[in-house]
Amino acid sequence: MLSMEWARTNAHRGFIASWPQFGAPAGLLLANLAVLTFSAISGDQFLVWGWRIPFLLSIVMVAVGLYIRLGILETPAFQRLVAEKRIEQAPVLEVIKRQPKEIILSALARTAEQAPAYIYLAFVFAYTGQVLHVDRNFVLTALITAGLLSFITVPLSGYMSDRIGRKRMYLIGAVATGVVGFVYFAMLNSLVPAWIFLGIVISFVPHDILYGPQAALIAECFTPRLRYSGCSIGYQLASVTAGGPAPLIAAALLAWTGSGYAIAVYIAACAVVSIIATLLMPDYTNRDISQEHA
Repeated sequence: MLSMEWARTNAHRGFIASWPQFGAPAGLLLANLAVLTFSAISGDQFLVWGWRIPFLLSIVMVAVGLYIRLGILETPAFQRLVAEKRIEQAPVLEVIKRQPKEIILSALARTAEQAPAYIYLAFVFAYTGQVLHVDRNFVLTALITAGLLSFITVPLSGYMSDRIGRKRMYLIGAVATGVVGFVYFAMLNSLVPAWIFLGIVISFVPHDILYGPQAALIAECFTPRLRYSGCSIGYQLASVTAGGPAPLIAAALLAWTGSGYAIAVYIAACAVVSIIATLLMPDYTNRDISQEHA
C-alpha cells in the first residue's frame, strides 16, 4: 500500500500502488499451477499425499517474500517523519483513537472484494465438484486463466483510478460485483463447459476493478505518521469480517436453499456494504498526502 509514496507525481499513485497487488494474481497462478501439476502426478492419491508437496514448497515462497521485505527502503514521507522526530511510540493505539472511522470504513469497503474472492477461489471447488460434478483440473485451469487475466486488469484498474478518481473506480467495481454474481451462477449452472470456464474467468474482473485502486484508496485515508498502522488494521480486519466467513456462509446458503443464486444475493449484499462504505470515505485522488490530515 505504501508503495504509492514512491510515485513520481500525485497523479500516478493509484497505478504505482496497484503493482504490489500484483502479488495476489501471481500467487493464485502459482498455487493453482502447483495443485494442477501435483494433481496430475498423484491422481486419486491427491487428497492423501499429493497436496502436501505444494504445501511444503510454499516455504520457499515465504523465504523469498521475507528477503524482499527486508530489502525494501522506507518511503520518503516516513524518512521525513523520522528526521522531524514525529514518530508515534504506539501507532496502533493512536490510529484507533484518532481515525477509527477510517479503519472501519476501510474494512467495510473491502467486503465486496474479499467475500466474493473467497467464494470464487475456494467455494467454487465444492460447488462445481459436489453440485455440478465438474472435473477439478478443469476448474483449476479456468482459475489459472483468471490469474493471467488479472495481470492486466489489476494494474489497469489502478491506472484508471488516477484518471477518473479512486472512489469512482471503486464504486464501478462494487456495482459490477453485485451484478456479476448472478451471471456467474447462471453460467456455471448451464453445465456447458465453455460457459463454466468463461464464468470462472470473468468472475475476477469486478474483483480486479476493486483490487487495483484499493491500496491507494485505503492508504490515502490515513495521516502519514499513522498510515502504515491504519491501513494495515483496516485492510486485515476485512479478512476476519468478510473473507474468512464467506465460504462458510456460501455453504450454509447452498445447504439451506439448494440454489447458487442465494449465494449471488449474498454477494450483492456485500457489494451494497462496500458501496455505502466507499461513499463515506474521503477521496484524495491526485491530492498531496505528504502532510498531516486535518
